[in-house]
Amino acid sequence: MQFQPTEDQKAFRETAKRFATEKLASSYQERASGHTFDRALIKQMGALGLIGADLPEEFGGLGESSVTSGLIVEEIAYADFNASYVQLLGSLMGGMVAQHASKEIASEWVPKVVSGEAVIGLGLTEPRGGSDAANLILKAEKSGNGWRLNGEKTSMSFASQADAAVVFARTGDPDAGARGVSAFFVDLNQEGIKRTHFDDIGTKPVGRGSVFFDDVFVPAENMMAEQDRAFGTIMAGFDYSRALIGLECLGAAQASVDETWAYVQEREAFGAPLVQYQGVSFPLAEAETQLTMMRQLCYYTLDLRDRGLPHTSQAAMCKWYLPKTACEILHQCLILHGHYGYTTDLPHHQRYNDVLGLQIGDGTAQIQKLVIAREKVGRMALQYDKRAKGGSK
Repeated sequence: MQFQPTEDQKAFRETAKRFATEKLASSYQERASGHTFDRALIKQMGALGLIGADLPEEFGGLGESSVTSGLIVEEIAYADFNASYVQLLGSLMGGMVAQHASKEIASEWVPKVVSGEAVIGLGLTEPRGGSDAANLILKAEKSGNGWRLNGEKTSMSFASQADAAVVFARTGDPDAGARGVSAFFVDLNQEGIKRTHFDDIGTKPVGRGSVFFDDVFVPAENMMAEQDRAFGTIMAGFDYSRALIGLECLGAAQASVDETWAYVQEREAFGAPLVQYQGVSFPLAEAETQLTMMRQLCYYTLDLRDRGLPHTSQAAMCKWYLPKTACEILHQCLILHGHYGYTTDLPHHQRYNDVLGLQIGDGTAQIQKLVIAREKVGRMALQYDKRAKGGSK
């Protein structure tokens, strides 16, 4: 078992840490108030090899491991939680396109993702869906040498900023569940597409919003995976993103814990530094324990993926436990700063609001626990419509 990164992985981590410290950390809260993310920063991350390092060399990636991508995500999230969505989507969507889109599309778009020149979104969730992710009504109907899309996708990250998206649509029987769903690679800069962003309490620069498709034509060659059977095939990639999401949340929580340790050593009460009081130091000691265990879970999951071993259950553990626990840790850090923690001068409230969204998106805790139970005892654990497998992104 390998518990230490390789020298190459240490180099990637150090590059990510240096960039995050110099370019992201000091302006995190300022950027967090806006509804777009600075494209110049995305390109800078791409130029340093910090986006999609795990993507195939054939398409401009570096062919690095999932663990390496995880190390990058954690360092970026430590400085700016929202910026780490670029790495998350780069690896998830870039991998999706590299594996399931045509070679022509992958050759054009994956290098753009790696370089930071393009962002690809995921069009899955619909207004009536969410956890019942396969319950789709956005239609794709045959039209000449292609398909026409009509409907709405919602809760999509970078909805108003993404250059393209993988869009899941109903091509088969509406009652067929996941078996009637196909996926299409769609350039979002074309007629018939309208986009909005939501006024969320956190992750504003990620720009969660809706995308509306009004008779949008998609060439036949833009279909990904097999017609009517794309849902289960492509959704397997969520096992990867769930571990990366865990590291996003962990990075943010670790930043607040480190800052709180520093604060309680400097701040005095009753003639002594706060850290001397067990009521102050013990919650931080507990947080360090939780962070260490959660970090091991995330990297263990990524290592399983790199070895080609099953990791669905471990990924679900990452997804439900880390956002929840990270929020609890962030809340404790805010409280330990006293009245000063309740101001907007400190970043703890911002990190809390940003991490909070991932208790919902990409599969709720309830769905993740169902996944774990299913992996343990099989389908008998599922006493509900078996189409539900995921959530919004």
